[in-house]
Amino acid sequence: MRVSVIGGSSVTDEQYRQARTVGRLLGEQGHEVVCGGLTGVMEAVCKGASETGGHTIGILPGEHRAAANDYVDTVVATGMGSARNVLVVMNGAAVVAVDGGTGTLSELGHALDMGRPVAGLGTHTVDGVDGIEHVETAAEAVDYVESAV
Repeated sequence: MRVSVIGGSSVTDEQYRQARTVGRLLGEQGHEVVCGGLTGVMEAVCKGASETGGHTIGILPGEHRAAANDYVDTVVATGMGSARNVLVVMNGAAVVAVDGGTGTLSELGHALDMGRPVAGLGTHTVDGVDGIEHVETAAEAVDYVESAV
């Protein structure tokens, strides 16, 4: 299964560790990782998946494939800016959100609109919006998306 992992491009050491663990767990389970292909959560999840031989797909906002982090196996340059957020979410059967800013918030909205199961690990909580399963650990996030698809 392909799992989209979304989150901040600037993260703390702890958030990087969590995202890397998500990637490692997804890779160990044979899942492909889809992300925005850049830094922060995106780099960490790709690094974790790569460490297990997992396949990573980075859907970039810009036109230059070289902008992808070193752990992306398949680079998709879009030239679409933040409009590429729809593609990141659309290409996964489920979503794991780690932290994140407004870009992640938009991706969460798209995921919920598309009916994707979403596990949130330290990410946005929006009053009156249901559909994000808030979890405490990377393992809980992976367990949730596996069971929800």
